[in-house]
Amino acid sequence: MKKIFTLIILTFLSVYGIAQKHRGQSDTVGIKPVGIIKGLSDSALLDVVQRQTFRYFWDFGHPVSGLARERSNVAYNYGNEVVTIGGSGFGIMALVVATDRKWITREQADDRMLKIVEFLDKADSFHGVFPHWMNGTTGKVIPFGRKDDGADLVETSYLFEGLLCARQYFNHDDPKERHIRDVISWMWNDIEWDWFTRDGRDNLYWHWSPNNGWAMNFAIRGFNECLITYVLAECGTHYPVSPKIYHAGWAQSDFFKNGKTFYGHVLPLGFDYGGPLFFSQYSFMGLDPKGLKDEYADYWEQNTNHTLINHDYCVANPGKFKGYGPDCWGLTASDNFEGYNAHSPTNDLGVISPTAALSAFPYTPEYSMKALRHFYYDMGDKIWGEYGFTDAFSESHNWYGKSYLAIDQGPIVVMIENYRTGLLWELFMSCPEVKAGLKKMGFESPMIN
Repeated sequence: MKKIFTLIILTFLSVYGIAQKHRGQSDTVGIKPVGIIKGLSDSALLDVVQRQTFRYFWDFGHPVSGLARERSNVAYNYGNEVVTIGGSGFGIMALVVATDRKWITREQADDRMLKIVEFLDKADSFHGVFPHWMNGTTGKVIPFGRKDDGADLVETSYLFEGLLCARQYFNHDDPKERHIRDVISWMWNDIEWDWFTRDGRDNLYWHWSPNNGWAMNFAIRGFNECLITYVLAECGTHYPVSPKIYHAGWAQSDFFKNGKTFYGHVLPLGFDYGGPLFFSQYSFMGLDPKGLKDEYADYWEQNTNHTLINHDYCVANPGKFKGYGPDCWGLTASDNFEGYNAHSPTNDLGVISPTAALSAFPYTPEYSMKALRHFYYDMGDKIWGEYGFTDAFSESHNWYGKSYLAIDQGPIVVMIENYRTGLLWELFMSCPEVKAGLKKMGFESPMIN
């Protein structure tokens, strides 16, 4: 919801490429980018897309912290030091994929993970929770807004979605990997989830600032991209929250239950037409939706139908936007010709974001592959670059974005991998804390039974 209620009002005023400037700053040997290769099998094409997209986090990762830069172009007049906490969690999951697929060596991955966790361990945090943005050299807060200069609980949830996967993956009995696991566990144990109930209320609250306290006053309610925050809060080791707040807070809003049918698909939860597609992706990069159920929904049904509604809406194309169709679909939050917006069937500006269809591979593999082949072979000269597909495009406005965003590149690598092997789902769901927390909340899953 923050992407809708906060980011939507921000405009990227300074948009120019800095990717070339930072090439060669990585601490390890880079992965060579490739252009369009004709005649690839589906599997080979997925390899190319995942690997090239991973370069955003590997070759373009911040040289000091190893964390993910917010975006590939300077924005908000903050310069090129801005790293993103949530996007770094997605990048860590992409690093696990790269290690498992041997695009980088285990030793390279260990060194990058050590850099990341040791930096985070010394960086600014508030009751164990990190800010939305920080300076990648100093670890100091970079305000996301005038009063948003402290803890960001949702971004921190995305970070730990990735860190917990890494803790499970880097399991060798050697000094480096033991230290990686130890630091992740120390930081995990220090998160005061209960603090963010704001003195015991029935909700988690998104922000707290040492300068502004609870002034942001943003209660986290569903259904949206924040399910992972409630799950992890229940899983907390030292400062967990009661299951009561999941039922009395998250599950109580005007936009939680739906039950209507759109394009022949029943949508159990959320806004009409489902909202932007990141709702069905961010929380479920680690949280396995297959067979995941609680008293409110079957989350495989929820996410699959949300995706199908988005696809079918683009095929129907009631706005008559150029390019929309069976091989060109996917509405989610991304850059656009005006700046940035949370695109969806009820907020359609004619902008297609490649991350939307590509990060939906687990739910709609046939439709996602059609989109991938179109994006790569038919539009590659406009939207394929050194870090994979650029953020978005609008054929109606003859606009083709040049930027890459961490929060959009990461899900492409991770969700394609979950479609192919289920790797991140298996790692996250193997965490003892996650199993215990989901059971406490009343969830069912073949991964926790």
